[in-house]
Amino acid sequence: MSSLLQGVNLYLIGIMGVGKTTVGRLLAKELGYGFVDTDNVIAQATGKSINQLFAQVGEPGFRKLESDVLSQVCAFTKLTIATGGGIVLRRENWGYLHHGLIVWLDAPVEIIYSRLAEDTTRPLLQDADPRGKLRSLKEQRTPLYSQADLHITEREGETPEDVAKRILEAIPSVLKPHLPL
Repeated sequence: MSSLLQGVNLYLIGIMGVGKTTVGRLLAKELGYGFVDTDNVIAQATGKSINQLFAQVGEPGFRKLESDVLSQVCAFTKLTIATGGGIVLRRENWGYLHHGLIVWLDAPVEIIYSRLAEDTTRPLLQDADPRGKLRSLKEQRTPLYSQADLHITEREGETPEDVAKRILEAIPSVLKPHLPL
């Protein structure tokens, strides 16, 4: 599979809680790729949590940092990159994402909500109705996420390993074959 990808990066997009980091690590291991989580890179570079950054610079400031990190990461090859859920909101990011293969990890809101119900580190879920907020974010971003090369919807009871396997099985269907000259 790694030779089929020819070093092209794999970008995982999707709303928070779909498992981009967990599945991304599994894919990286399977492909012999490095793994990068853009939120972790931002937190390490700034010495601040995502929550702190949202509080200090707001969502627009955070999205700018996210774009800066993405622009640097896309210069490398052989990476599986888990992106923040809102990375699709800035048009310039699509230019970076299209340097690789974009996989939209999707899941029903109820599955996502059950995973995130106890998670206090998600600034966009600090809401009176977190389930409603998730639903609205998903609806708002679906037209953007749907521009991905691959759309993988998680099923109830599916493990991250199952999801990673389905992604690996689906990749050949979206790669353009390289014809000999």
